Amino acid sequence: MTKLAKPLAVSLGDPAGISPEIICDAWTRRADGRLPPFFVTGGADVLKAAAARRGLQVPLVVIDRPTEAVEAFADGLPVLGGPDGEYCPGEPDESGARLALASLTNASALVVSGQAAAIVTGPIAKSQLAKVGFAFPGQTEFVAAASGVPADDAVMMLAGPQLRTVPLTVHCALSEVPGRISIDLIRRRAAIVDRALRQDFGIAAPRIAICGLNPHAGESGRMGREEIEIIAPAVAALRAEGIDATGPHPADALFTEHARKTYDVAIAMYHDQALIPLKALDFDQGVNVTLGLPIVRTSPDHGTAFGIAGTGAARADAMIAAIRMAGEMAARRSGL
Repeated sequence: MTKLAKPLAVSLGDPAGISPEIICDAWTRRADGRLPPFFVTGGADVLKAAAARRGLQVPLVVIDRPTEAVEAFADGLPVLGGPDGEYCPGEPDESGARLALASLTNASALVVSGQAAAIVTGPIAKSQLAKVGFAFPGQTEFVAAASGVPADDAVMMLAGPQLRTVPLTVHCALSEVPGRISIDLIRRRAAIVDRALRQDFGIAAPRIAICGLNPHAGESGRMGREEIEIIAPAVAALRAEGIDATGPHPADALFTEHARKTYDVAIAMYHDQALIPLKALDFDQGVNVTLGLPIVRTSPDHGTAFGIAGTGAARADAMIAAIRMAGEMAARRSGL
């Protein structure tokens, strides 16, 4: 178990999804999961109902300040007093979205102000949040703004036991990807990844593999020239800067077992190129990590799963992995 002077802040996520129940499940497995103390921002009634629905014995300890969570954690799941609501699994609505947003806002503020060691965000439904004024593409951009970091400097990394991947472009149409990638974007994102792997993951000399965009990495220009005109020059520039980058690699071979041994992270050109291999290999333990922030932020790499919420089918492994990873990253930043 990671030793931290401050607890982690966990946002509730959408109360109609699986987040409340897997947060409760994570607390019951805190010892086996080697989890540091954490608290949830708001939603005490939702958490109580979610635990009961799942058949979990989870005493709740309502706290007034984050500092109280460390001592309370052994006796119950600490919940910071605040907004609450009804537990209606599988039935998302605007009141639940408001609760999710209030929890996310509070958790982010507590971490930015130094009252919590890191933030772990529960899954939200962006379409629901948009109805209550959420103007961000996702939680990554929200937390970046709360941290005072431009969205372009907040890098999404998906991390599991077998693979780490970074999508260069994220939530955009596939048709837009060729126009969005550039030498500068690859260089900036790779530099952020390199620093984060050193600082937060303890990798002294990170190896970064960079995917091609086209099949067979363009096959010497026969299937596109992005590899020749953008990706290869970016790799050369990174190597000149002292970053151990290689590529462009054909994406269809880069994620095989033997290839994964040759790098510490793969930078993909678009969303699915990064997420499909990660979810195929590490779906139940995949963690979404935001790199490039002055704070530590992680999240389970899955969605709200409204269809199975409240049925007991949802697994808490990714939430446990996200909490554990946040604690480990925060400990490294604190020099522990």
